[in-house]
Amino acid sequence: MTLLALAALLLALLPAALALANLVALRPPRRAPAGPDPDGTVSILIPARNEAANLGPTLAAACASTGVAVEVIVADDHSTDATPALVAEHAARDPRLRLIAVPPLPPGWTGKNHACHVLAEAAAGRYLLFVDADVRLEAGAAAALAAAARARGAALVSGVPRQVTGSLGERLTVPMINLLLLGYLPVPLMRRLRDPALGAACGQLVLVEAGAYRAAGGHGAIRASLHDGVQLPRAFRRAGLATDLVAGAGLATCRMYTAFGQAWAGFSKNAHEGLATPRALPVWTLLLGGGHVLPPLLVLAALAGAGSLPLASGSLALSLATRAAITLATREDPRTILLHPVTVALALALQWNALLRPRRAGVATWKGRTYPAA
Repeated sequence: MTLLALAALLLALLPAALALANLVALRPPRRAPAGPDPDGTVSILIPARNEAANLGPTLAAACASTGVAVEVIVADDHSTDATPALVAEHAARDPRLRLIAVPPLPPGWTGKNHACHVLAEAAAGRYLLFVDADVRLEAGAAAALAAAARARGAALVSGVPRQVTGSLGERLTVPMINLLLLGYLPVPLMRRLRDPALGAACGQLVLVEAGAYRAAGGHGAIRASLHDGVQLPRAFRRAGLATDLVAGAGLATCRMYTAFGQAWAGFSKNAHEGLATPRALPVWTLLLGGGHVLPPLLVLAALAGAGSLPLASGSLALSLATRAAITLATREDPRTILLHPVTVALALALQWNALLRPRRAGVATWKGRTYPAA
């Protein structure tokens, strides 16, 4: 048990060290100079499929952008709700906003990638800012991201918006985004190397330089993917282009899901392009399970007289401190900190379920569409 507790301590130390380095490296982008940006327009591009319940505040926030000239384009992806009417109503009040219709989905494409591809073809800006329909931009976000791209020489810049979680199910699932990004991606190394394996972004908020986007193949290069946050920056890096991350909590907010069932389905859809592969998942189970799920179990065992309580307590304290630092830095709900071991256990259960469950003819379903699973 002592060796097991020592292993847990070392596995908890890894994300603690990486999180410390990443929180130092990941700073909010500097505020852009006042006044219109002389370097060109940012096209804010929003794919929308049955998003009438989400889209109103998203459009208002995008049109309130300051510090840079913007155009806002919404792609209606065959919605059956009031999405087109809602956009038309907003467009009647702001000529910078327009609605385009997405053609029928071609074979081999997933819906969001196709909608983003159509949006990019319609955009006139030097920078393209792709945002999901549930993302509310802060007024200076578009200008700040464009300024960060120029300052860092990056063709793609992304950040994780502040994640709003209203239900227990959301609080048990959504915080894994920032834990994985800040606890396990070496951001300083990512900035030095162009290795595609180090590419990372948050698909909710991605700014690209338009010329570089087209040179890299854009969303057409990842047309079959359900995980644009991973695959798009890797496509840029394969084309020899730099990608970067910034602290995004001050740039936008997003409520991805409203209940545990939605979160489970949402994270399951792209699991096969993330952790849930036969080679990767055993490694991630060791890293995440050993560093975050095992420590509280070892504390209970030590309290029952088996094992070293100081080592077990140290690994648990380190794991919770890492989670607390990430939670506070990203402005997530602090009530989620003590739920952390359960959050990680649920994430691993979701990934193993995605890997092992029988898949009907190998398909994945999202937004009413069915795709071959990767």
